[in-house]
Amino acid sequence: MIGFSASRLGPRIAHTAACFALALLLGGCVGPYYPPGPRAQIGAFTGAAAGGLIGSAASGGGAEAIVAGVLLGGLLGGAVGDSLDRADRRYAVVSYQQGLEHHPSGRPSYWHNPASGHAGSFTPTRSWETAYGPCREYTQTVRVGGRVRRARGIACRDAYGQWRIER
Repeated sequence: MIGFSASRLGPRIAHTAACFALALLLGGCVGPYYPPGPRAQIGAFTGAAAGGLIGSAASGGGAEAIVAGVLLGGLLGGAVGDSLDRADRRYAVVSYQQGLEHHPSGRPSYWHNPASGHAGSFTPTRSWETAYGPCREYTQTVRVGGRVRRARGIACRDAYGQWRIER
């Protein structure tokens, strides 16, 4: 069995390695709503890796933030990585965060990138409380060219106040 010690590699390298390992595992999991094409898989892997690194940097290496970043990045990367560019993804992420944080169920948040013409929406559809905090079911729609893709999922707020994708 291959292993590594955080004390030998340093915590920063160990966290980076963990991010990439999780991203590699998540890279093939683009979900049942998006047929896994090669660009979608690359998007999921890239999004998961970037999300893990961002979570690590934002939390100072906290494992929960790394995992949340990997999951959110992988979901968004797989869902939109097939056809959206970096600017499109920035517009979409802002829409998703606004929808989860501020919109009542049924009220969509929209995004549109005037440079590419790509657009989408994010709609929380149901909210509930758990022992750990609030959860929200949502639908998302992405329009690229003449294609429309839809997906559903659940996001829950973690103990640190961050939304994380459950499925």
